[in-house]
Amino acid sequence: MLEALRGLGYTTAAALADVIDNSISAGASFAKVGFEWDGERSRISVLDDGRGMTDSELEAAMTLGSINPLDERLPSDLGRFGMGLKTASFSQCRCLTVASRTMAGGSSCLRWDLDAIAADPEGGWRMFEGACPGSEPFVEPLESLMSGTLVLWERMDRIVTPGCELEDFADLVDDVEARLKMVFHRLLEGPRPRFQLVINGKPVAPWDPFMMGHPAKPWESPIARIRTPSGEVEAQCHVLPHKDKLSDQDFNRAGGPDGWNTQQGFYVYRNHRLLLAGGWLGLGRGRAWNREESHRLARIRLDIPNTADADWKIDVKKSTARPPVFVRSWLSSLAEDTRERARKVFAYRGSPAPGAGGAPVEQAWRVERLRGGVRYRIDQQHPAVAAVMESCGDRSDLVRAMLRIIEETVPVQRIWLDTAENRDTPTTGFSGESETAPDGVRTVLMTLYKDMVGRRGMGPEAAIRALACTEPFQNYPGLVASLPEIVAESHEGRNE
Repeated sequence: MLEALRGLGYTTAAALADVIDNSISAGASFAKVGFEWDGERSRISVLDDGRGMTDSELEAAMTLGSINPLDERLPSDLGRFGMGLKTASFSQCRCLTVASRTMAGGSSCLRWDLDAIAADPEGGWRMFEGACPGSEPFVEPLESLMSGTLVLWERMDRIVTPGCELEDFADLVDDVEARLKMVFHRLLEGPRPRFQLVINGKPVAPWDPFMMGHPAKPWESPIARIRTPSGEVEAQCHVLPHKDKLSDQDFNRAGGPDGWNTQQGFYVYRNHRLLLAGGWLGLGRGRAWNREESHRLARIRLDIPNTADADWKIDVKKSTARPPVFVRSWLSSLAEDTRERARKVFAYRGSPAPGAGGAPVEQAWRVERLRGGVRYRIDQQHPAVAAVMESCGDRSDLVRAMLRIIEETVPVQRIWLDTAENRDTPTTGFSGESETAPDGVRTVLMTLYKDMVGRRGMGPEAAIRALACTEPFQNYPGLVASLPEIVAESHEGRNE
C-alpha cells in the first residue's frame, strides 16, 4: 500500500505545497524550506513556527487516513483527506521524519522508513521514534523555536535519480520557487503579509497572475458572486495587457512558470491558496475550450469555500477541480465575455487607441463575415488607398486588381503558424522600426500629408486630424502633430 501511494503523481513543488499547507493551517507566520545537496544523501526540510503538535496529535498526523474527509472543518483549514503530509512526502522520499513542539514545552519526533518496512514484511505498519541515526542534527533547528514543526525528507529516490547532479538539483530549486510563489501569492502579498515563505534563506516574492494595479492593464471586472448549496463562490475576470504595452521584464514575469498560453483561464482558490492555475475547467459551448493563442490574455480568479471540495471534485493533491453543474452556465458566461475581450486586445495589439478627441480609428482592413467563413478586405476608403485610387484616374482598375491580388494571397495560415510557434503576433504598425528609416512611418506620413494638403486641397489642421484617426498613425500623435514643421524643414533643406 505504501509503495502504491507513492504513485499519485505529485511533482516536487506540489508535494512541498501540501506540506506548507499544514504550516499555514497551524497558524505559522513563516515556513523555511531548505534544499541541501549531498548526492544520494541530499535532503529537503520544511520548518515552521506554527502551534506545533503534542505526542498524540503528531501520531494522528503521521497515521494514514486519520481524518474523515466528510468531517466539518474550520473555514481556514487547507486540508481535507488527512493524507497530504504522508502521500506528498512518500512521493518524493523513502524516509519521512516529522518533529514538533508546542508552547507547553517538549518535543516529539516520529519517522516513517519505507526501507525498514520493506525489510520486515511481518512487522506491520510501524513508525519509529526519533530521526534516522545520524540525522539528529537536521531536526535541531526546531529547538530554537517556542513552537513549530519540522518536516524532513531523506533518501529522495524520486528526486535524486541516477545521473542527477548539483545543477539538476539547483534547477529543481528554481522550479519549486516559481511554482510556490504562484500557489501562495495571495498569502505573501501586501506590505504586511500574513505569511512568509523562505527558500534556502531567501524570501520568496509573490507572483500575481492578474497584474493587479498595472497601469497598462486594459480591463478587470467587478467581483461577481453566486450562492451555491456548498457556499458562496466569487469570481473576478481579468484581461492582461498586450506585449506592446509591457516592458520585456514585465512580459516575461507575467508569463508565469508555464508561459502565457498555458497560464490562461481559471485560477481556482480555496482560502486564498491556489488549487488550479489556468485551463478552462472543461467548459465551452458544444465542445470544451482549448488553450488558444488568441485568448492567452484572459485570466479569471475563482474563490470557493472549503465546504465545496466534494462538489468541485478536489483531489488529494489539490491540483484538479471540476465545477459542479449548478455553476457551469454562470462560469461559461463569464468566460465567454472575458475570452472575447482578451481576443480583441490580442488581435488589435490592445484596444485600438482612439484618435484625437476620441474619434474612431480609420482602419486599413475590414472584415466581411460570410456564411462560408470570414474574408478580409483592404478598405479602399483608407486615406492612403483612396489617395492612390484618385491619383490614378482611369488607371485605377490596375490598383483595384493589385489590391484584390493582395487580399486573395494574404498568407493567413503561415501567419497563424508563425504566431503559434513564436508565441507572439507578427510585428506591424511600424513597431520596432526607426521613425526616420527611408520607408519608415515619418516618410509615409509626409507623403500622405503632402498629398492631402497639395493635391486634395485640405487645410493643414484638417489633414492632421484625419491622419491622427487613421491606422496605424494613431499610435504616433506627436509625429502627426509636428508634420507641418517637418515638411517646412524638408523644404528649407532642399532650398539650401
